Amino acid sequence: MTTSRDSGTALGIFETSEDIGPRARAGRVEVSSNDTYRVTGGGANVWATSDAFHFVWKRLSGDFTLEAEVEFVGKGVEPHRKALLMVRQDLEPGAKYVDVAVHGDGLTSMQFRPRAGGETKELRSSASAPTKVMIERRGQEFTMSAGPRGERLASAAPQTIAFEDPVYVGLGVCSHNAEVQETAVFSKVRIARPTPVAQSYKSHVALYDLAARKSRVVYTGDGIIEAPNWSRDGKFLIVNTRGDLFRLPLGAGSPRLDKIQLGAGGYVCNNDHDLSADGKLIAFSASSPSSPKSQVYVSDASGERVRLVTPTAPSYFHGWSPDSRYLAFVAERGDGRYEVYRVPAAGGAEERLTTAGGYDDGPEYTPDGSLIYFNSNRSGRWNIWRMPADGAGPGDSRAEQVTFDDPEDWFPHFSPDGKWIVLISFPPHTEGHNDRVPGMQLRLMPTPGKNPKAQSIEVLSEFYGGQGTINVNSWSPDSSQFGYVIYEAVSFTSP
Repeated sequence: MTTSRDSGTALGIFETSEDIGPRARAGRVEVSSNDTYRVTGGGANVWATSDAFHFVWKRLSGDFTLEAEVEFVGKGVEPHRKALLMVRQDLEPGAKYVDVAVHGDGLTSMQFRPRAGGETKELRSSASAPTKVMIERRGQEFTMSAGPRGERLASAAPQTIAFEDPVYVGLGVCSHNAEVQETAVFSKVRIARPTPVAQSYKSHVALYDLAARKSRVVYTGDGIIEAPNWSRDGKFLIVNTRGDLFRLPLGAGSPRLDKIQLGAGGYVCNNDHDLSADGKLIAFSASSPSSPKSQVYVSDASGERVRLVTPTAPSYFHGWSPDSRYLAFVAERGDGRYEVYRVPAAGGAEERLTTAGGYDDGPEYTPDGSLIYFNSNRSGRWNIWRMPADGAGPGDSRAEQVTFDDPEDWFPHFSPDGKWIVLISFPPHTEGHNDRVPGMQLRLMPTPGKNPKAQSIEVLSEFYGGQGTINVNSWSPDSSQFGYVIYEAVSFTSP
């Protein structure tokens, strides 16, 4: 890293300034008051895998907002010269970062590099040539706002970037041409701590019609509702919320959640549950007063006669075999690895099916019972895999990777007719897959044949979602629709 510090210069609210990356001439900053900064910088670009620009910064931890009015000096040489409100993990050229970049031609965008040395991504603002911009951090979510001074700013969807505190927060200028320098004036610069907010959610249970390629919301409720299963007669969904299971009728009128009474065991259900092929039994995962970690249970469809199937915890149910003989589940058995297991639904010894040493999740049988599909990070990223129903050990060529592209694929679910797989995909490089995030995708693929690389994958929808969106199989009995959940983050000021 090449550095040029304005040592000994008063920098208002900032600590110091320096050049990041290579440059022909050293940049500089002039401070006329605590809220006005004239920043001059060079550098080829702030983009791709490495940056070059002049940066004036201070270190911060926790939530904050950085705002400023921005104006370029002169016509400039390059239309993509950039004035930046930036947050960086460190001062290396390839550091993880997020910024609001106002370009010389008026384009305004949130640029972000989710991991050090990775490619930069971009979310464009609806505002062009704004005079005022702001970047806000709340936890690991960053929001860009931009617009004319004195008017309400246009905000874009928050992006999740996982930083470790402290971070470097400040102003930057990049000329977009290593041989020249450009100048921008940042005025009314302000760093503030935002008003604390509490986060809540609304959940929208939707049905996706495969033929029409469109969805409709059939129920909206406060809080987190998860993991719809379609009843075998097609009349209702089973969902979980607040630790309980509920039926959600699909007939005419305004549907209401109907609680399923699971005996008197004090079960706290998670988002892993489904009906047997004949609809007479429910398998579900839950913690209980006797086990704070999840175990797998089977009950009658009414919720009566609950039986423990996996005494060892943690265990998470995911799918029935088509003959209702086995339950496929995921478990960790003291070595920190989550692997795929099966156990007789009537009770008995569990059998470990994967031993590859990665993290395996979401096992589901094919409709003919010959294979189990699951998601795994054993290839270095999250993809869909498949194996024989009796398992595949390390190096066993019968374990095959099914998806190969950049999105992080989870939870493959087969249509009852065996023709389709629907899955959810997190954005590439997502950290924290238990969270709800923007940019989740519903994706559809034909059931792979002998050459899974030849399969195409169709994006059906992009939305705010998470694991609970479609954690377990949610296809209708006639394979024409499936259920899923869209989340809406609701923030409100704490009292």
